[in-house]
Amino acid sequence: MKIDVALLGATGAVGQNFIRLLNEHSLFSLREVFASERSAGKTYNEAVQWKLPDPCPADTASLMVQSCDTFPRARLVFSALDASVAGPIEKRLAEAGYFVISNAKNHRMDADVPIIIPEINGPLLEKIPRATGSLITNPNCSTAGLALALFPLHQDFGIRSLHTVTMQAVSGAGYPGLSAWDVMGNIIPLIPGEEDKIREELPKIFGVYNGKAIVPASITVTASCNRVPVRDGHMLDLFIELERPASRDDIIRSWQSFQPLKTLPFTPLAPEYPVLYKEEDTWPQPLFLNSYNSMSVLTGRLRQYSDKTFQLKALVHNTMRGAAGNALLIGEWAFYKKILPGL
Repeated sequence: MKIDVALLGATGAVGQNFIRLLNEHSLFSLREVFASERSAGKTYNEAVQWKLPDPCPADTASLMVQSCDTFPRARLVFSALDASVAGPIEKRLAEAGYFVISNAKNHRMDADVPIIIPEINGPLLEKIPRATGSLITNPNCSTAGLALALFPLHQDFGIRSLHTVTMQAVSGAGYPGLSAWDVMGNIIPLIPGEEDKIREELPKIFGVYNGKAIVPASITVTASCNRVPVRDGHMLDLFIELERPASRDDIIRSWQSFQPLKTLPFTPLAPEYPVLYKEEDTWPQPLFLNSYNSMSVLTGRLRQYSDKTFQLKALVHNTMRGAAGNALLIGEWAFYKKILPGL
């Protein structure tokens, strides 16, 4: 039997992607949708401005939207709430014993709240006491891509420093997002708060839990973030310095052997290869995203400057691996480890 789940922020852009992925999901069944007061009391079909190319699933369209002031019946809650309202709502539910998986930034840097990418630090969910571990967060959408691309290298060689320049798709700004006047034929050289998120989140994801808090890894991180006129897909230019020497072949082998969830049951969204590398000069591009598993990070243009310094490109699907897809994979991992409420 499937596990009933609730979705907060169901009418927004991220919420719609959750609904698309939950439709016919093999483990989870979406039973409750929550949104703002102006949507509460309407059917989901009446409340939403559906923006995805596939039609809204009929079962979801007929659900009655509930206010976020109420408590769900389902104990597993996915949150696509905007950061302007997410913090207190998610904390209230977690303190009431719900297992909340949030896409918002509000609690990511709380010392006892993990930022989870299952292939990297999924086992952390079993170590954190359930009283504080009921609130789990997704990384920032760009951080999700660069963390997956770099973690195999961090495991094998250690990473001393990272500088990244990002070119981020407009879907990362949500809906309605940016005006066409602002973004078409343009590059916006600042995404407020984005550079700080990358700088703070990556060391925490690579960190260790000491029994009380997550101690960040000792990595120097700098970032420069830009908004570009692409619908989906964040391109990342990464400049890294390793702790120990490596060759190009060593780096590529590290990516190819990185398959931490390959044999695990109950993780249908887990890609066989979380990092896909190709040597082609024109790889990767956002146009390629739909031709490959969009939960994988695409890497290319690997260049070596010394035995410890490298440059590469990475591409992450920001609304899949960077948002709804990663959150659902966290839920799948928690199901596999039997740490969901009632299991």
